[in-house]
Amino acid sequence: MTVHRVAVLALDGVTPLDLAIPAQIFTTRPETPYEMTLCALDAKVATTAGFALVADGDLERVRGADTVIVPGFEPILQPTDAVLGTLAEARDRGKRVVSICTGAFALAAAGVLDGLHATTHWKHIDEFERGFPAVTVDRDVLYVDEGDVLTSAGVCCGIDLCLHLVRRDLGAAVANEIARGLVAAPHRDGGQAQYVPAPVAVAGEASLSGTRGWALDRLGEPLTLRVLARHAGLSQRTFMRRFTEETGTTPLQWLLNARIGRARELLETTDHSVERVARDCGLGTAANLRLHFRRALGTTPTAYRRAFGRSTSPGPAGSPAGLGSG
Repeated sequence: MTVHRVAVLALDGVTPLDLAIPAQIFTTRPETPYEMTLCALDAKVATTAGFALVADGDLERVRGADTVIVPGFEPILQPTDAVLGTLAEARDRGKRVVSICTGAFALAAAGVLDGLHATTHWKHIDEFERGFPAVTVDRDVLYVDEGDVLTSAGVCCGIDLCLHLVRRDLGAAVANEIARGLVAAPHRDGGQAQYVPAPVAVAGEASLSGTRGWALDRLGEPLTLRVLARHAGLSQRTFMRRFTEETGTTPLQWLLNARIGRARELLETTDHSVERVARDCGLGTAANLRLHFRRALGTTPTAYRRAFGRSTSPGPAGSPAGLGSG
């Protein structure tokens, strides 16, 4: 398996959680090709939590990376010319450049985001939009995928983005296995709202996570809004409101995304026919599965299986964009 070099570039005032997310997800594992290095302009980097980090790599290691990830940092000051030049060079050389949270400010200052869609933490998105008029700001998303340039919204949305990168590179099965190790949700669609008004249950109300887990175990069954609401012990109207508050998406859109995700994993890990995969994931027919694959992924189930099936090897790790079409 060809090594894929990931440089996590920590700027002064880096947010520790933003940095820890890619460091954990892209750490070396037997089933992944990633080689992750913490890089910085200087060996010692201050964090927002009051402690310092020691980086193993410098800007030269960033220049040799296949993927460069810039975690969020505060206060939001323009990085040095050396950092901006390194990021612009990575983009010009066709490397994958990624930001988490306010790391988007560094990418934008380097010109990496000019003419593209991007996002950042909702608290800073007005400032971001004012400061970088050449960037089209997507406010209500978890992350934005522009091919070789990707940005995520605030903090924990970096988990969604990094798992999305693994899914692009190596398929859903590997990404889901890493997510299980993190005890994280295997997939949240990038188009979901980043700011959820009620991220935790309020007093007297229980989370709907139990119903979501119950549904994930029964994706092959007919699951209507009425069925889901009945399991949660709520009226359909209340269930719809609470579900959207908790997840940032509707129950039926969440269910469709879950079924597509299950189909991807079945195509990767089994030899089942496309018809059977469609039935097992709850999409009914092969024609319906093809329709949703085309809409969501821009490919067909058969082509996806050729790219990521267990009898095939992932493409060259140094060219991640070539893996992303499935």
